[in-house]
Amino acid sequence: MAGRYRGTRYVGVTSHLAACIHQHRSGTCSDFYTRYRLVRLVWAERGKDIVDCIKHEKRLKYWRREWKFALI
Repeated sequence: MAGRYRGTRYVGVTSHLAACIHQHRSGTCSDFYTRYRLVRLVWAERGKDIVDCIKHEKRLKYWRREWKFALI
């Protein structure tokens, strides 16, 4: 999720993407989402199981900012 062009990015895991996007856009998420207005989905991937998805999320969180922009 992102707020604006080359602004703050959020990497996370969800089992229901549509519900997560709705929460972001309605402002019912945490203060972090509300503060940075993270309402735009910029990248999504589908994984085989939740354990692999969480491992991939943790790996992405340690990536450099430039690498994340290159992925998007």
